[in-house]
Amino acid sequence: MKTEMIDGIFTLSVDMVATLAIAILLLLLGYSLRKKVSFFEKFCIPAPVIGGLLFAVLALILKQGNIVTLKMETTFQSPFMIAFFTTVGLGASFGLVKKGGLPLIIYWLLCGFLAVSQNIIGLTFAKLTGIHPLLGIMAGAVSMEGGHGAAAAFGPTVEALGVQGATTVAVAAATFGLISGGLIGGPIARYLIDKHQLKPDTSDMETIETFEQIAGTSETSKITSHSMMIHMAVITVCMTLGSMAAGWFAKVTGQVLPGYVGAMFLAVLFRNLNDRIHLVRLDQYTIDLIGNVSLGIFLSMALMTLKLWELFGLAIPMFVILAAQVAFIIVFTIFICFRLLGKNFDAAIMSAGMAGHGLGATPNAIANMGAVTEKYGPSPRAFMIVPLVGAFLIDLIALPNIVWFINLLK
Repeated sequence: MKTEMIDGIFTLSVDMVATLAIAILLLLLGYSLRKKVSFFEKFCIPAPVIGGLLFAVLALILKQGNIVTLKMETTFQSPFMIAFFTTVGLGASFGLVKKGGLPLIIYWLLCGFLAVSQNIIGLTFAKLTGIHPLLGIMAGAVSMEGGHGAAAAFGPTVEALGVQGATTVAVAAATFGLISGGLIGGPIARYLIDKHQLKPDTSDMETIETFEQIAGTSETSKITSHSMMIHMAVITVCMTLGSMAAGWFAKVTGQVLPGYVGAMFLAVLFRNLNDRIHLVRLDQYTIDLIGNVSLGIFLSMALMTLKLWELFGLAIPMFVILAAQVAFIIVFTIFICFRLLGKNFDAAIMSAGMAGHGLGATPNAIANMGAVTEKYGPSPRAFMIVPLVGAFLIDLIALPNIVWFINLLK
């Protein structure tokens, strides 16, 4: 750590190891607070969001009070971010898609349509309120369907294009979306169920497997140092080759393609090739474990370094955009998703899930569906399809869509 006076303000510069240590401690703090505060638990607020934002608020108070300015060295943030998106790609087994049948394909395409619509809404209202169009995209699919992970990942990419405050806007929008998705999902499903007098279909209770069973995910998986090294080798090789491919693509086409997008798609190719030739034995539980650790540290580091003071002049335009996003998804789930998914009980439950991860994250979707099925009865098909799409399939559509919009507006 190093201290100095910059523009008359005491500045504390924190090196990369100390920054990593703070990020992990904030992550642990977030887990602890989520257990103790019912609001965080009810709305499935991620632990890194809790700890990271608390630190960002503290940094804001210290800076605005001219007490101290904190400068964090976030060298480790990018590797953890790329590792997380790579694990998403390694979980994308197309063999799983076949299990969901036509309803899964319809739900997946609806998510893709939602991602495009959210970007159009963000872009339209950004122009109407006079802010940079790319900030509208940050309050679009980046933060809505993408959640905090995509918000913290794409923010620096857009800031590198000269748009100040992109990361802060995206993360703030993602937090708003997370809470909103948790509030509206249950009421949407209850409205549809009561209006159409729907009942659970128990005919396929015994035949539909859960996502975890299909994927081979089990907490009893035996993790050894050797198996962990194999998975780390696969992940880091995909990270390296994917980043190289992204750089080559950008050089040839002139289009911005973040390295983590290239890494994720290379991991998708490897996973499905490996499913055929069995080059290495991949364990989904180990992949998820590495992904969760990477996401937690990456998000905690990204959020704790937010410059919240950049939001001051954007509060009203952001609220207008986010209000429009919430209004649209209510109409979208009730009048489009429910009808196209079959107008049955499963469709109502999946509509609640769509509201959850369409505005926030997959855990939000599960929480919404769980609250409704606890009252009205089970929907095993919904609990297979929604996590499967939310876990990785949505990224195969949403990320290229976001990249296209960014390149269009840069």
